Amino acid sequence: MNHTNKFTGSRLYNLLGSTRKARIMSASALFLAVCAFGAAGVAPLAPDAADLPVTSVAQNLELPNISEQINALQQQESTEQYVHEERIRAGDTLATLMNRLGVEDDAAETFIKKDKVAKGVMQLKTGKRVQAQTDENGNLVWLRATVVDGKDIPVKNISITRKGDSFEATEVAAKLERRVEMHARTINSTLFAATDASNDGAKLPDTVVKQIVEMFSTNIDFRSDLKRGDHFNVVYETFWQDGEFVRAGRILAGEFTNRGVTYQSVWFEDPQTGQGGGYYSFDGKSLKKAFLKSPLEFSRISSGFSMRVHPISGNWKAHKGIDFAAATGTPIRASGDGVVDFAGTQGGYGNLVVLKHWNNYTTAYAHMSRFAPGVKKGSKVSQGDVIGYVGSTGWSTGAHLHYEFRVGGEAKDPAKLNVQAQAPLTAAELTRFKQVSGDMLHRFALLRPTNANSGNLAAK
Repeated sequence: MNHTNKFTGSRLYNLLGSTRKARIMSASALFLAVCAFGAAGVAPLAPDAADLPVTSVAQNLELPNISEQINALQQQESTEQYVHEERIRAGDTLATLMNRLGVEDDAAETFIKKDKVAKGVMQLKTGKRVQAQTDENGNLVWLRATVVDGKDIPVKNISITRKGDSFEATEVAAKLERRVEMHARTINSTLFAATDASNDGAKLPDTVVKQIVEMFSTNIDFRSDLKRGDHFNVVYETFWQDGEFVRAGRILAGEFTNRGVTYQSVWFEDPQTGQGGGYYSFDGKSLKKAFLKSPLEFSRISSGFSMRVHPISGNWKAHKGIDFAAATGTPIRASGDGVVDFAGTQGGYGNLVVLKHWNNYTTAYAHMSRFAPGVKKGSKVSQGDVIGYVGSTGWSTGAHLHYEFRVGGEAKDPAKLNVQAQAPLTAAELTRFKQVSGDMLHRFALLRPTNANSGNLAAK
């Protein structure tokens, strides 16, 4: 009996095991069948390639005309033009310049030599740029250049253009772009050495260096006072045309530290008053010098402000001016800023210019041989501008300048007067001045070394 039970249990186990295995296999088969059905449901049914429709397209392609292409290329080559650029060299003639520009055009050279406008090209200074376009035979198509005056200020752009078998020359006023530059320099040997070489690679223009000397020469002797380690900052304007530097303008602000003391100056020109500008300290005090001691650069006083025997009448009378002996043609300078009140002939004064200054001051310049160009009633002049030339017109026994300084129309001895150079700034002008000076102080702060000792910056 025990044997039978054992056998029955073993068989039952085998039966149960077989049934479980069958269930697992059946479930697996069902799962695979579902997956297969799903795959068949999403798979695209590709048609037989033989059943696809076939369309034949026939099109005639037009081949390019090789002859026309060759003719077009030859025509392009025949009208090919070239642009050249050169700079004027010392000793250049029109012929040598045209040769470097690739111009082989006798008619163009003849036109430039004879035409009133075109011949301005022959006045170009060394270093100035000239551009020209030529055809393949060297015939001039156009030429462009900028002509400057004696002060290196561009006055006009000249353009020469071919018009058929002839040429046309035109000139227009130069349009310059104004920029503001600022630089810092340290003195290691001389002022000019410091302005020639620097870490920023920029050489300061000679006109700027000259202005620096003029600006600070009342406080610094640049021949003996400079010391190694002195430094200066300068902000000035420059003018450009077509991306090319043309010239430097006025210094807008300067700061020079000499032997531990810093001197500062800022240019201020009030646009609302229309008066001429000048240099000021940063507290708004004018730095302009008083009236020039002499309207002539190189001369001697031949007769002072005193009683004397008149050289023509022989009478003993007051000489209400100062005579400066000088050769005929010596330039006469305006002793201060002003407006021309009179320019003409007046009795014994001969050719006379009278300038009206601020605060009822006037100055008179007599016996001129001729007037400077542009000097006429109402024109503005600045201190140092040439207004005429020494002569001997009127009641004069020889070439000299008779100079008078008048207050309220009455001649005074300028040596005995304490005259301000110009009127102080009004409250409104001072407000506008502080805006300008504040901008320049900010620029100076950017230029100063980060380790600079601010305690040494004693503005003067």
